[in-house]
Amino acid sequence: MNKPSSLFRRLMLGFTGVIALVALVGFTYVAIEAKITQAARTASENAAHTREVLLHLSEIADDRVRIARAAASLEDVRRAMFHDLDYHSRVRLRVWQHGALVYNSLPALPEVLPAPGSAAARQANAWAVTVARDDANGLVVERSHEIDDEWMLSFSGVSFLLSSTIFSLPLLLLPAWLIVGIGLKPLRSIAEQIEARAVSDLTALPDSKYRELSPLIDAINRLMARLSQRIEREHEFLTDAAHELKTPLAAIQINAHLLLSRSVADNPERSAEAGQGLRDGVARATHMVHQLLAFERARAEPSAEPLPQTDLCGFVRSRLASAAPLAMARGIELEFQSAAACSMAVHVESMAALLDNLISNAIKYSPEGGRIVVRLEEDGDGYRLTIADQGPGIAPALQQKVFERFYRVPGQEQSGSGLGLAIAERAAERNGGTITLSHGNDGEGLIVTVVLPRTL
Repeated sequence: MNKPSSLFRRLMLGFTGVIALVALVGFTYVAIEAKITQAARTASENAAHTREVLLHLSEIADDRVRIARAAASLEDVRRAMFHDLDYHSRVRLRVWQHGALVYNSLPALPEVLPAPGSAAARQANAWAVTVARDDANGLVVERSHEIDDEWMLSFSGVSFLLSSTIFSLPLLLLPAWLIVGIGLKPLRSIAEQIEARAVSDLTALPDSKYRELSPLIDAINRLMARLSQRIEREHEFLTDAAHELKTPLAAIQINAHLLLSRSVADNPERSAEAGQGLRDGVARATHMVHQLLAFERARAEPSAEPLPQTDLCGFVRSRLASAAPLAMARGIELEFQSAAACSMAVHVESMAALLDNLISNAIKYSPEGGRIVVRLEEDGDGYRLTIADQGPGIAPALQQKVFERFYRVPGQEQSGSGLGLAIAERAAERNGGTITLSHGNDGEGLIVTVVLPRTL
């Protein structure tokens, strides 16, 4: 089992990374600034030394031998001054008089040296070059000074620039460690609240005073609300199943007891009645179980997966074909009118439950030899499905109440569970639609209208 990652360690690594990044940016800035400053300072010092050399040589301009000796002496003095400082920059001093080269301190160097910012300076150190002239004596002094900016990349230079960050890192991370530990304390408090709860306690957590934790608290509370609703639905389902199955199970038990009794066993007529009662009880219990399961599936929470595109016309036609034997047994005519093409995304299982219940109800309550018209047509951004029968209809005052579970219209002679329209309503909602009831033409029969959107 993989060890879980640590949020505390992640935050501390984040702090360390930010500090290291700031140090790197600071080091880069200092290095660039030092490079520019070093180049400017070297050029300034080189210009001053060049003018100084020209002043010394102007006093002995009548003797070229003395000019060369004096120039060499000045270079020796410069080297002696910086000898103890471990100064490695090279300096080339050249002197001309009336166009003739009198002195060159570093004859091995090329004529043209890399200038700052040039392409050649990327391969070698740049040079600051200063030229001073004395037109009266014909003297020209050129002093070229190598710009020493590589010291920053040496161990001593890097350690000097980063020493402050290295020494201050522990002092920065210690407060960060305390801040992160204290900052995560509300999360631990939430975990302790949840851990201390009973299994059945799904009440909402109290609001957090921290804005950053509010989305977490809200998400947990929404999850608890969904869990509570689901548990409540399951409890209702079990209660309804137990309540509604009591009658058919009691009938099964009574008729089974009668079939086993000697008095009924010796009486063929009573035995046949008990057998029929037993079959009716089993059929009613089976139907009730199927309806309860269909109701529960119809009101199930929508899945995150996209719904499949379905030919709604063909789907309705197939459900009518399944109900055709029941209609034929009662001499009822089924008529289907639809558009040429009607494709939409539907939840197939709940849509089948919706159609089966509405069609079976229409067949059940229509008189023998009656006619049922099913019409599917476009309705704005969706489709309108209507099922019109010739049955007794439902009074306007009861047209909303019949969608309640197990409610049946008073005085109804047809057997049923009272779940058909409840299943149809939940199935319509599952597919983003609505269902309404109205009187048929001339106030006869019932028209069920289902409006479905093209997309959920």
